[in-house]
Order: sequence, then C-alpha cells, then structure tokens
Amino acid sequence: MIVQPTRREFLKATTLGGVAASVLGFDLTPAYAAVRELKIARTTETRSTCPYCSVSCGVIIHTLGDRSRNVKPTVVHVEGDADHPINQGTLCPKGITLKQNIVNDRRLTKVMYRAPKSAVWEERSWDFAIDRIARLVKDARDAQLVEKDAAGRTINALTSLGVIGGCTDTNEVNYLLVKAFRAGLGVVPIEQQSRI
Repeated sequence: MIVQPTRREFLKATTLGGVAASVLGFDLTPAYAAVRELKIARTTETRSTCPYCSVSCGVIIHTLGDRSRNVKPTVVHVEGDADHPINQGTLCPKGITLKQNIVNDRRLTKVMYRAPKSAVWEERSWDFAIDRIARLVKDARDAQLVEKDAAGRTINALTSLGVIGGCTDTNEVNYLLVKAFRAGLGVVPIEQQSRI
C-alpha cells in the first residue's frame, strides 16, 4: 500500500533534501540556471506597433526559429517595448493580448469571397481581391461622382465611398492616402483611426 504524504510533509522533505544536498557538496548551480532560463532566451526580437488604437504603443514580438528558409517562425511572446517613448513598456489589457491575435487558428490567412446572393464562402486569390476592389471603386466613382454643386461650381465629390487610415500608418502613408483618394478619386469621407 502506497502512503500519500500530505502537502506539509512533502514540503518538509524537499526542503530538507535541498539542504542536505548543499551540505553534502552537491553543486546546484546548473539546476538553478536551467530553472531560471526564460522562455524568450533564444528568441528573435522584432519591434512593432500595437494595431488596436490610435496611441500606437511599441511592442516587442519574440519569435522562435532561426530564419532558415524551411523554418517558419513561431510567435512565443509579445510584450511592451520599454524603450518606446509612448508607452515605455506598458500595454493596456487589449494590447497585452496581441499574441492571441497573431497565433490564432481562427485567423483568416486566405482571401474568402462570398458572391452576391450566395450563402457559400469561396477561397480566392489576392489578385482576384485586388481586381475586384479596383473594379467596385471604379464603378462607384463612375456612377456616383458629383461633378458640380447646385450653383454650378465644380466640386468632383464622391461621398458614397469612404477611406479610413489605421493607427500603424505613418504620416507619409496617411499623406499618400489623402492624395490618392481625395485628389485622385474625389473621395470626401476620409478619416483616421486616431480621431474615432
């Protein structure tokens, strides 16, 4: 019959065993080193920006993998960047869950398309998606561009299409968004995530 020790007896035995091992001359340094090795010890650090809100906090993404062609890197940890001037290492409750956004078996990695009046999603190529978006933008502009206002002034306004910039966009990217959509297409509703 096996006797199960109580929790208190187990803790006493392990403590006494550790003391006895150190008194008798066992070197526990390698054991302590193995225990203290962090899960990010052999990872590659990549600095990035949190995509959730307009604050644009800095994050460090830790990945395992040696960057070989046949090795797919795996994200093992995401933390706030202590050297970043905005958040100085802190993250909000939403930002700290960024790893679950990256490593998620439900995350879409392919273009899924549902045709009008269809109940079935189909896998399509990125070329199809870009061509379809371009065609829909062109059709909307051709059909709904308002060239002149009631007084007869040229306005070239397209209000049926909107553009929104993200928090990870740089000033240069946002400048190009405005230039392309407002000047090129006449889109009036242009917004940036930081104002929402």
